[in-house]
Amino acid sequence: MAPPISRRMAIRTLTLGAAGIGIGTAGYGFAVGRHELAVTRAILGVAKLPHALAGLRIGLLTDIHRSIWVSHEDVSHAVSTLMAERPDLIVLGGDYVSWGTQDHRYIGPSADALAPLAAPQGVFAVLGNHDDDKAVPAALGKIGAQVLKDARTRLTIRNETIDLIGIRFWTRRPSDIAAVARDAAPMSILLAHDPRRLTEAVGLNIPLVLSGHTHGGQVVLPLVGAIAAQKFPIVSGEGRQNRTTIFVSRGIGTVYVPVRVNCPPEVAVLTLQPTSAAV
Repeated sequence: MAPPISRRMAIRTLTLGAAGIGIGTAGYGFAVGRHELAVTRAILGVAKLPHALAGLRIGLLTDIHRSIWVSHEDVSHAVSTLMAERPDLIVLGGDYVSWGTQDHRYIGPSADALAPLAAPQGVFAVLGNHDDDKAVPAALGKIGAQVLKDARTRLTIRNETIDLIGIRFWTRRPSDIAAVARDAAPMSILLAHDPRRLTEAVGLNIPLVLSGHTHGGQVVLPLVGAIAAQKFPIVSGEGRQNRTTIFVSRGIGTVYVPVRVNCPPEVAVLTLQPTSAAV
């Protein structure tokens, strides 16, 4: 009969086993998980959406984070995947590079990888917390994306009006957001990198918000969830508060650690439908 295992030996064995699982999970997240691009097709019920716009399809790409860890091939794959979906409108949700104010070398390559994007109703972009106010908008402008830097633009689609309200990550004061949204059409979409702007959108009665920033948590652990993103009202996917719908994309790239666990990179294709509360 084998000798009994001591408590110290059992704890040591469990600790080594947990460490091995952690290392293996991180290794998988680095080698495979961060490249396993998924297409999320979601149907969003939107208040105030005119019935003529039912079925309008928006492609959402966000959190590119072009860097040493996020290659041209990673971004190009996401771009070609979205183009194959043939959306009516494309939104870019910010963070095209990592630490763009400190290192500009990836700004041009990020825009180059996004250059094939095109849609019948246009390509529109907002800025994230990693983007500067000059070089990134200039690079995106060269590839035909309209950067909404605390600005609004009006689209006429199927003889109906939609206003896109784009704010920078650092535009947070309710009065500043209200100034950009003033006199907007009833059917408006707030393009805000940070999903915490849902609060202001609800206060302004904006029916739809499109965001990123959270990376879906990037590392989502069983039973624990997305530890790094618990401060956000919605970590990923669809949510709703009062009459405002929000969709938060997991994004494409990574930041801080080049790992994704239970949280694959994402191309989102959002089909809008009027809700029963639509007016």
